[in-house]
Amino acid sequence: MIDLWSPSAGMSVGMVILTSYLLGIVHGVTPDEHTWPITFSYAVGSYSAKKGLIVGLIFSLSFTVQRMLMSEVSYFALAKVFDLPYFNYIIYVIVGIAMALGGMYVFKFKNAFHIHFGKIDRSHHAAALKGEYPDVQAPTPKMAIIHGFIAGFGFGAFALIIYTVLAPSMPNMYLGWVPGFFFGIGTTTVQAFAGLSFGALTKHLKLSPQMASKLSSLTAGRTLLWGGITFITAGIFGLLFPSIAGFQILTPLHIHNLHSLGIEFVLVIVVVLVIGVGSLVWEVRKVTKIERKHEETKVSN
Repeated sequence: MIDLWSPSAGMSVGMVILTSYLLGIVHGVTPDEHTWPITFSYAVGSYSAKKGLIVGLIFSLSFTVQRMLMSEVSYFALAKVFDLPYFNYIIYVIVGIAMALGGMYVFKFKNAFHIHFGKIDRSHHAAALKGEYPDVQAPTPKMAIIHGFIAGFGFGAFALIIYTVLAPSMPNMYLGWVPGFFFGIGTTTVQAFAGLSFGALTKHLKLSPQMASKLSSLTAGRTLLWGGITFITAGIFGLLFPSIAGFQILTPLHIHNLHSLGIEFVLVIVVVLVIGVGSLVWEVRKVTKIERKHEETKVSN
């Protein structure tokens, strides 16, 4: 019988493969801070179901490569450093920096932050209120590759099972990578379809294709930039106050990522729902209101 909660060592290769793949499925479905925020950012910015699917695949396959490498390393019991309490917070900071740089790329750097000197020029603010948005560009798949590899270093319940139980169960060093690979493929199976869904989301907005495309990139940029800052803040907070950052709220759900909710769950909610979805909904409502006013003006004239 397969036990995804606490699998035991000594399973057959076939059972290890099946367990690893199913754990990857659960990892991809449940709210995980190392997958959902990044998949959402790149997929929604693609403004295409097909491109969203490709981005989800690219990110997850890069994640898979990292998990394969770490699984092989774990076979030789050399991955204990990744179980250090503060390691995940360091990864948060690194992932956050990569996300923020990705957001700055979307906004073409110069538009990411700006400071007024002397008399305030309100022209660009007025333009934004009229529906004239800043010049943005969609995030690239190459960036998703980098983020996927970095995110793979995140350490949690899934990684603990792969590195300490399943990888050491392999019969020889030539198969040490197998659990990490099938875990990554399981995650990829879900994240690819998640990317497809996120990419298709903006195609169904009741806006002109040009405006919907721009809002997609704008949402991706904000999610990456402010989501990155959120990750950096969480990482620094965790390094400074590990006892507080390590809080957990237990739930009756006996499922990894859902049984105990902590800073990881908060990051997913803040980055994906508050920043990502919130930004998209806000902009769509604003543009819809502006277009409605334009139509009313035309009718009155």
